[in-house]
Amino acid sequence: MQITGVTQHHVSHELADSFRPNWIPGYPQGSHEAEVFEIETDAGITGISASPSFAGGLDYATPLSLFLQGEDPHDVEGIVRKLETVDLIGPRPWHLELALWDIVGKDAGKPVYELLGGSDDPIRAYASTGEVQPADERIEYVQDRVDEGFEAVKLRIAERSDLDVVRAVREAFPDLTLMVDANKGWTVRVMEEETQWSVAEAEAVARELADIGGIEWFEEPLPRHDYAGYARLRDAAAVPIAGGEFNAGPQELYEFLDHDAVDVLQPDAALVTGIKRAVEVAGAARNQGVRFVPHTWTNAIGFAANLHVMAAIGADWCEFPHDPPWTPEAWSAPIHGEFAAEDGTVTPPKGPGLGVELDRDLLEGK
Repeated sequence: MQITGVTQHHVSHELADSFRPNWIPGYPQGSHEAEVFEIETDAGITGISASPSFAGGLDYATPLSLFLQGEDPHDVEGIVRKLETVDLIGPRPWHLELALWDIVGKDAGKPVYELLGGSDDPIRAYASTGEVQPADERIEYVQDRVDEGFEAVKLRIAERSDLDVVRAVREAFPDLTLMVDANKGWTVRVMEEETQWSVAEAEAVARELADIGGIEWFEEPLPRHDYAGYARLRDAAAVPIAGGEFNAGPQELYEFLDHDAVDVLQPDAALVTGIKRAVEVAGAARNQGVRFVPHTWTNAIGFAANLHVMAAIGADWCEFPHDPPWTPEAWSAPIHGEFAAEDGTVTPPKGPGLGVELDRDLLEGK
């Protein structure tokens, strides 16, 4: 089997209202943008992938075709080495590896997680917010998620003062598992500069979170390349420290492990590793007693790929993005149907490959 070409589609889905994600300070996001790719083969099997994008899009299908044409999609490792060259001169290409696994799984007639030795057991999901909101709004939101069966929620904070929201939610829901994400690892600087913390400031926030109690982990309190700072914080903190969602490739994840810097490693297969290397890094993390819980805030195709990784490695939590207007319907826009959490759990797709199909009407603007 050989790759014959790459087709790209820009997808734009209008949100029901503006959304102010914590990682784009001051910016009212009004749409979900994605670049969807189809990798075609001479066997009539097409693999799909997608990457986050922005209004107007970013077209790079032609140079990708030059790198990929004639390659056997089963040679995942060999193609990933070629993608390392793409990474040097262009956009992050790791999402394309997802399409290779989609082809391999479709060719075998099996879901990717099964090829990797995993099962379709349901995975506990935590409802993941994206905005910093006042306490009363967050309490109402959390109640809705609890009513839907979620047993955990991730709250966002930007300033130390936002811990008042975490306290209020804890008082209202004393038994609920809470994750707290500071989004200091990276940011998109469109409107405003983000506020960064020193290690000492992050330690102070961690102490307050420990006093609040029931915190599953404290996520991205420092810039993503400050491995020594993360290690100092992890030594000092009484709550687990998490990070790694947007680092640049597996080598930077091994830096976290080499520095004993985190308790929870969170790379996104669509952004950082691809599927194969995510599973490899997860194995190295397990050997050090570090949990592996992928980031999933991209789109439905990226979410599906990360679900296959979770199923392959036996992850104990699945991040489920849900913060209206950023709803499963919105981020599932590129595919037919949408992902859902049933009784607070998510089950990986059972179809061959990634197990999702593109919404052709949306791609063709119908």
